[in-house]
Formats: sequence, structure tokens, C-alpha cells
Amino acid sequence: MAVYSCPKGHSSSEEDFCSECGAKITGANVAGNGNASAPTLCPDCKAPRAHDAGEFCEVCGYNFRTGAHGDVAFAQATAVAQASMPMPVALEIPVQGVAAAAGKWSIVASVDPDLREEGSPEPPEQPPSAFPIEKAENLIGRHSRARGIEPEIALDFDEAVSHRHAIVSRLEDGSLAVRDIGSANGTRLNGQDLPPLTDAALKDGDALTLGYWTRLVVKASE
Repeated sequence: MAVYSCPKGHSSSEEDFCSECGAKITGANVAGNGNASAPTLCPDCKAPRAHDAGEFCEVCGYNFRTGAHGDVAFAQATAVAQASMPMPVALEIPVQGVAAAAGKWSIVASVDPDLREEGSPEPPEQPPSAFPIEKAENLIGRHSRARGIEPEIALDFDEAVSHRHAIVSRLEDGSLAVRDIGSANGTRLNGQDLPPLTDAALKDGDALTLGYWTRLVVKASE
């Protein structure tokens, strides 16, 4: 895991804000190699961009490949998406087999070595973890103490997962929907890329793949 040098002298596990004190890290200075280079900044929000980041800015959703503008803040992006898309958009995925409102949902996270691409780090060995879906909105991502991010579905073992990666929503009828919220490396549902800020219905047995080698399987039970 890369370790970054904080301006106050701390060793940080995060490249944008110090994981110890929260100070902004303005350079891509990796502790231990003595080399510091100017960071690549997002044209919209000026957030530092990791050298191996995907085509979307993790903070505002700016598309580095096309130049399309994203939303400046996560809360604003969510509000815009909800206002423009009052109902989930099913991406040619039939809504069937959903649990009733009284049923229970969970997301089972596991490491799938078959998802690893050339150049990616070796996947860790760990058993699957089940996350109950009980809230109206459940964040998929990685913890960040400095930025106050505490995801309901925490995938801290995969650094290619954005801190705020996607949202799994529990709808009023008890069904589920998923929305990629402008993650750096994207999300796939049953092998199909999810467009950012677009809802897709979920059913029992659906699989989300993200990060280097993370697989999330939707489970329904009465």
C-alpha cells in the first residue's frame, strides 16, 4: 500500500487528505522514495487525481476522457439525479424475483481472483462478508476518517474502489436499486457497465463487480 507524506509530517494512507490529521496533501509525495511531483488536478473541482485513477473524478464526477462536467459535491449530485430521475431506470434488466417489503436483503462481498486484470495487485485471501441492507440508502465505498466517510458496505480491502463509489437504495415497495455516483473506476451489473448517476433495479442473485477484484452478490430472504 502506498504511503503519502502529510505537510505536517504524518504518514498518510490517503493521497488527498491526511488520514491522521485531515490536512490536504497537495503533492503526490510517496513516503520512502524521496520523489515529489506536481499532482494532476481535476479541471472542475481542483481535487488531486491519482496517477492510476479512472476516467471520472472521484470528488465531482468530471469525465477526464470526454471533458463532460460532473456535479461539484456528492450531495448535489444525488439531489440532481433524484430530481431528474424520480423512478429508477432499469437498464434492460427485468425486475423480477424482488423481495416483498417485509423481506430482507443483504449484499455478500467477496474477492474474485478471476476479475484481476494484468498489472493489478494480487488479491487478498479472505472469506466473504455479508452486509444487511436496512437503510433507505446504503453507501458502497471505503472508510476515510479524515473525510468522515463511513460506508454501510465497506470494501476497504480493495483500493480501486472509490471512497464514495455507489449507492444501493431500498425503495418503498421493498425492492432495491443501485446507482454509481461517479466512481473513479466504474461499476458493472451482471457484466454490464452502469452509467454514472443512473439507477438500475436489483434482484436476487444479481452481481456487481468493481475495483480490482471485488464481487457483490445480491441476496433476498423472507
